[in-house]
Amino acid sequence: MAEYDLAVIGGGINGTGIARDAAGRGLRVLLLEQSDLAAGTSSASTKLIHGGLRYLEHGWFSLVRQALAEREVLMAMAPHLIRPLRFVLPHEPGTRRPFWVLRSGLFIYDHLGGRKFLPATRTINLARDPLGAPLAGRYRRGFEYSDCRTDDARLVVLNAIDAAERGAAIRTRTRCIGAERSEIWRLVLESRGRRDIASARVLVNATGPWAGIFGETVLHRPAPPELRLDQGTHIVVRRLFEHDCGYVFQAFDGRVVFALPFEVDFTLVGTTDHSFSGDPGLVSPTAEETSYLCAVINDHFRTRISTADVVWSFSGLRALHQEGSSKPQDTPRDYVLALDAGGAEAPLLTVYGGKLTTYRRLAEDALNRLAPLLGTTRPAWTRRSRLPGGNIPINGVERLLEQTRASWPFLTESHARRLVVSYGTRVERILGSAKDLNDLGPVLGADLTGAEVRYLMAHEWAQTEDDVLWRRSKLGLKFSRAERHRLGRFIADAIGIVSRDW
Repeated sequence: MAEYDLAVIGGGINGTGIARDAAGRGLRVLLLEQSDLAAGTSSASTKLIHGGLRYLEHGWFSLVRQALAEREVLMAMAPHLIRPLRFVLPHEPGTRRPFWVLRSGLFIYDHLGGRKFLPATRTINLARDPLGAPLAGRYRRGFEYSDCRTDDARLVVLNAIDAAERGAAIRTRTRCIGAERSEIWRLVLESRGRRDIASARVLVNATGPWAGIFGETVLHRPAPPELRLDQGTHIVVRRLFEHDCGYVFQAFDGRVVFALPFEVDFTLVGTTDHSFSGDPGLVSPTAEETSYLCAVINDHFRTRISTADVVWSFSGLRALHQEGSSKPQDTPRDYVLALDAGGAEAPLLTVYGGKLTTYRRLAEDALNRLAPLLGTTRPAWTRRSRLPGGNIPINGVERLLEQTRASWPFLTESHARRLVVSYGTRVERILGSAKDLNDLGPVLGADLTGAEVRYLMAHEWAQTEDDVLWRRSKLGLKFSRAERHRLGRFIADAIGIVSRDW
């Protein structure tokens, strides 16, 4: 029976963040994920690292301040993956948010979190500025402000990689089907039809939307009444504007909807907010949500779209800690750490809520609370750390791109850029000593090569087409059915030779 100090259930951003922090403090860590890393909520976000401008009107200043401070920390941790993005916020004539209110809110937003690296807000004349050209004709004034974007699923994977390199055991496609609690946790694990046992001194339930179900069915604890599931859907359409800024709109029903540049040729639109009940594994975009997001675009842009223009859509569930709010969009996105450490039984920590931007802080808080129970004296360490591939300056992506193209001149600019923003300085682990594209193995579709797929299988736990095309990358947007089939055959052939102990 394998023995660990800490077992983390859930391979999303909170689970991998906690596993990374714990491994860096010298603890023996096991992370279990029933599917692939980031297979749930953590790959279904709006893919932003931001303070949450709209939260200011709810009075959640502490949440916004923490998130803005974390935005600065994460930019330094992974500057290749977390990159600045300017947002256009048009002033909607005749709404309850006057121009001066928006300007005041953005002033607070600029100064609340100790902004160091990003440019400040500016007022723009949308009737004259090119940023106003794609918009409906009613807009005359607006603002341009700063936040950051990322690839949410890759951020999860980078945390898992770093945890593993610090000694954590990362087991994907492994379910915890039983948990006996005494002075330690005795866990029954199931993977590919086989069962084994592991023990842990402390158990962390970081299953997100599955927290209640896992608690009831495996831990035999009642589901907390405060847990609320909120469904958010996004759609992807062909590019709606030529520049590289995003747009933020107040929709006709008061919700905030983003339209963001996405994977060069596309625009990401979202999100929706409504309560969800049922099996989290069955969440999917509804026709009503898709139509709603199309209607928001048609109300704000000159270009009109319909549901037929949607090339991809996805839904995720936010597990929110409800505090009496009646609407999903009014429920705080802050996190709650519920620690059950009474008596002689092994401790249990359950994670509720949270958002992508504050995952590192959540993990640090969790380990600080667990440290006395685990007997570790190593201090918090992640604030000034780097994620794998992120050992470049905050503004160092273009320089790394130049170096990559100089070292491997056969790469196109677009191919090199995709590799650099995905892998950072670890791009060399994929490209190696290749002298031309043929040295990287077959091109399986778009610019995905055999060498990259083998790397993803060997070092990033990728095992299926979807792992590669939707979570390790977004190349699923560019793959044909025949190319997907070819990739599937390549993965099946490679499984037997990949040097990774899954």
